[in-house]
Amino acid sequence: MPITIRRATIDDIICMQNANLHNLPENYMMKYYMYHILSWPELSFVATTTDITVDDDLSNDKSNTTYEEYMTLDDNLGNSIKLDPTYVKPGEKLIGYVLAKMNDDPDQSGEPANGHITSLSVMRTFRRMGLAEKLMRQALFAMREVNQATYVSLHVRQSNRAALHLYRDTLQFEVLSIEKSYYQDGEDAYAMKKILDLNELKISNFAHGPKDEPVEDDLKSDLLEDIIREGLDNITV
Repeated sequence: MPITIRRATIDDIICMQNANLHNLPENYMMKYYMYHILSWPELSFVATTTDITVDDDLSNDKSNTTYEEYMTLDDNLGNSIKLDPTYVKPGEKLIGYVLAKMNDDPDQSGEPANGHITSLSVMRTFRRMGLAEKLMRQALFAMREVNQATYVSLHVRQSNRAALHLYRDTLQFEVLSIEKSYYQDGEDAYAMKKILDLNELKISNFAHGPKDEPVEDDLKSDLLEDIIREGLDNITV
């Protein structure tokens, strides 16, 4: 089951809100997601996975579900839409997202450009796969490359040990302070910050395993040179 990480679009916001409601106590109105994506379309990302096609599923005849129960027809678009709020479109299921923005607080107008992570969520059955880290790295890289953000901030619950490990130990965020009763239920939050360095944030730095040396494309070498040298007979498909 392939997983794709791509930029979030307006079409994703219902599924993003669904993931938020399932996983997090801090929830937002639909217009808040729209505000992020319309204002900073380059900063928010989603993780999706693809299913088998509807025809394949129905042909297996593994259940008594009828086609009408399985799908509904959008009369305006003429598309078949799966009756499940986790599906962006037939066959594409949203399993995680990161919602990010540039800091637009008028009180900090004198600050250098900086970003903020509003929300991060991965569906429970897809955790421990590194998706949260990948989503975060995409957002951080985009903040620095596109918006020249000098740093990024976020808040995390004191009780959320998994998130704290990701931000502090894996992504190297610094804990600045503890904000008392930051959340509506009265729990304190860690205020965290990370200085953004473009060379450190390059996605290519994290595309290989920890024991592999990063591969750099100098845009001059022939990518088929090694294959030609070894001979086509040694290639297996």
